[in-house]
Amino acid sequence: MAFLKFNKAELVNLSYSLKREIICANKTGAYCNTSIVTCNTRRYHGLLAVPVDKFGGRKHLLLSAMDESLILGGKQFNLGIHCYGDIYEPRGHKYIIDFEADPVPKITYRIGGTIFTKTILLVPDSDQVLIKYEIISSPGKEKILLTPFLAFRDIHALTQENPNARTEGWEIRSGMAWKLYEGFPDLNIQFNTKEVKFIQTPCWYKGITYSDEYRRGFDCREDLYVPGHFEAELDEGESIVMSASVEEVNPVQLKRHFSSLLSKVPPITSYHDQLKHCADLLVQDRGGRKKITAGFSWMYTGLLRETIMAVPGLTLYANGDKASFEEIIDNLIEDEQERLFHKTTQVEAPLRLAIALGGYIDFGADGKKVWKKYGSTLKKILESYLPGRRDEVAMQPNGLLWAQLDGWALSWMNAYIDGRPVTERAGYQVETNALWYHSICFALDMEKKYGDPEGGFVKEWTRIKDLVKENFQATFWNPQAGYLADYVDNGGQHMEVRPNMLYALLGEGSLVEPEIAKSVLRVVDNELVTRRGIRTLSPRSADYKGVYEGTQYERDLAYHGGSTRVYLLAPYAEASFRIKGQAFVKKAEWLIEGFFEDLNKHGVGAFSELYDGDPPHEPHGAISSALSTSALLTVGYIIEKNREI
Repeated sequence: MAFLKFNKAELVNLSYSLKREIICANKTGAYCNTSIVTCNTRRYHGLLAVPVDKFGGRKHLLLSAMDESLILGGKQFNLGIHCYGDIYEPRGHKYIIDFEADPVPKITYRIGGTIFTKTILLVPDSDQVLIKYEIISSPGKEKILLTPFLAFRDIHALTQENPNARTEGWEIRSGMAWKLYEGFPDLNIQFNTKEVKFIQTPCWYKGITYSDEYRRGFDCREDLYVPGHFEAELDEGESIVMSASVEEVNPVQLKRHFSSLLSKVPPITSYHDQLKHCADLLVQDRGGRKKITAGFSWMYTGLLRETIMAVPGLTLYANGDKASFEEIIDNLIEDEQERLFHKTTQVEAPLRLAIALGGYIDFGADGKKVWKKYGSTLKKILESYLPGRRDEVAMQPNGLLWAQLDGWALSWMNAYIDGRPVTERAGYQVETNALWYHSICFALDMEKKYGDPEGGFVKEWTRIKDLVKENFQATFWNPQAGYLADYVDNGGQHMEVRPNMLYALLGEGSLVEPEIAKSVLRVVDNELVTRRGIRTLSPRSADYKGVYEGTQYERDLAYHGGSTRVYLLAPYAEASFRIKGQAFVKKAEWLIEGFFEDLNKHGVGAFSELYDGDPPHEPHGAISSALSTSALLTVGYIIEKNREI
């Protein structure tokens, strides 16, 4: 029995099925992403997208779709489905009777007395997708036609008919290969048998429409090249395996390879299994360098903030993988020298390294070894915030950090409309200064234990720590409102109720008095906490947008103006346990259970980037988010720690 299933009534209802996507990803950075009825609704959808090293490692879509047709009794039944404007043709979804994802997607079709299945498997360690086609039952021998739709484009772009495309393919063992443009890898389509024939009927299919892009107001139509189709005959109980790969493979081994890989896929029997599976997909290991993909399918790999925040959950709390934690951190430090030490529009992101390392030590890492390896990096990060080091952020005489760069959003709330930030927050940002303080405290604690406790670093940074402690509460606390300002500029406190103040409640040496911490948490509980994460703005605000829908403009207003973030559950849970103790266990469990109820929505079996602030809190954004997945693993870990106390 599959862990995630859909029935025929759900599958044939396009308003239901087109909103649900499957995502398969592997360690090379390749992915396969489409709807559960294999109708592509986004420009990012396709059967095989791969990083192309000649194009800076950016992901490119090679194979958009493979349409299946069965010829029964001289009549052709087309199982594919594409959108052209507002018309769907063919409408192969009407033959689907079952869909399973556990975690390998398997779709079952019924045409009269014929039962036909296709199982999609992305190879774990190569840029290759395998599809097994099988006739489960049939009144007689049947012919299957397989029609490839070729894209050869950046996943963020769309393509049109191009007279310069190299449309001629060439024969390879048990298949054909194509390369439409220079710089791309070859796309090799092969089968496990020589009995498959290729019939050349070249054509550009024009005006293929991606409904999700249309709904969101983006360019949504493209032309795809179809070079012809493959033909094979299958009897009841017979199957063929197709390989689409950037490398030519030995076709004789395809069926055995498929079976071997399928047998090694761990079964999904619980929600925690599903979390661990998603975490594994989000850790890329291309060319022997592990990095974190921020989200599928359009978010990038190796981003500074997303990596630092997600790495503990995706490695330590998923499966206790300390080696991967360090490898990912090491690669990030090597790749992000400029942002870590000189200039970044993510002003708080470098400071999060101390939080990640502190979590690593709490998880059981040797503090002395951690400080020996990363101490100089963390000291260099702290020193980069001193006056005159960075243009975008600098420590002021009161010890606090002032962040300002005209026209730029220098925090995680970084949506833009017409080139201007929606939420600029120039000045003293509450979370940036809280993370500044926590980073200083961590560095001082480590240096006193494992470095030079009487040295200049401890003396100088103790003075700065005391300055921050002295001025933070006075700067951000508003006794009339009963919570902390979101940011403070030359005009005074900005009192929008946002979740950023949660970071002031963390750490051993609290930045605010206990009664103030309780008051802040009470406001967060009353105005921001939902069953699907923490709102980015209180519904009491005139600027609140509780539904993430509509045009790009409308969605950008909602992105940090009311939609929820799953990742904020981690600091919320930590602060709540610190203040409420074990009494918070049941609520914490309730908060994460809700996400498992949504596993058949948006990204099937995955955890979305954001949710509507308004009930019923529908999921949106990236269908599989590193920050969301990591946060749920982190909260689960925090719950177990507090349950043991």
